[in-house]
Formats: sequence, structure tokens, C-alpha cells
Amino acid sequence: MTMQQYCLRWNNHQPNFISVFSSLLNSESLVDVTLAAEGRHLQAHKVVLSACSSYFQSLFTINPCQHPIVILKDVKFTDLKVMVDFMYYGEVNVSQEQLPHILKTAEMLKIKGKIMTKIFLSVSDDC
Repeated sequence: MTMQQYCLRWNNHQPNFISVFSSLLNSESLVDVTLAAEGRHLQAHKVVLSACSSYFQSLFTINPCQHPIVILKDVKFTDLKVMVDFMYYGEVNVSQEQLPHILKTAEMLKIKGKIMTKIFLSVSDDC
């Protein structure tokens, strides 16, 4: 006699994960890595960075450390902040001027997946 198997499914699992990790980032709860650029720093979670970036995954695997401080040279802090937000939220809005820098930073950090761009134009009622 075979035993019956049941599939248990969490209907909003992915949105919940995004919400929870975003909340943890905003409150800086359970953070375990400090990222620094241009003399400024921000806190993050190694598991999120590793899931989104093969650069960070390799760095944290090769050099296991309880709470590393990663100094990123040749990266603007504003670009770093945008990339961290991108990894946590899955999307960000950037200016046309900032876009080349963001794409360069994404390439340097080996962000997994493709970064798709949509152009949103602001239209004034005064036209």
C-alpha cells in the first residue's frame, strides 16, 4: 500500500520573501555584512547579496567571516545603494544619466539575471 502524498503550497511565498527581506533591510535587522564606497557604508544580508550576485557569493564563500566589511573601490555610493535596492526589491528607477553607471556596477558585481530597462517619460500638463 502506498502512502498518500500532499502538496502544501504557500500562495504568496515570493511576495512575502521580498516584503520580509525589504523590512529587514530597512530596519537593519539581522544584517551580517557592511558594504562601503566613497567613505559611506550600508548594511545588508549576505544571503540576499549571494543569491543575486555571483561576485558576492564567491567572496563570502572563499572568505567566510561573521560580519565582513566589503570596501568597493571604483563604485559610487549612490550606485551601490541603487544596486542593493535592486537586489532586495527587484526593480529600481534611475535617471538616464545614472543608467550607464548602474549597468557598469551591475556587471562588476556580476548581478544574476538580465536587467531590463523601461523608459518612463514625465509629461507636463503645461505642454
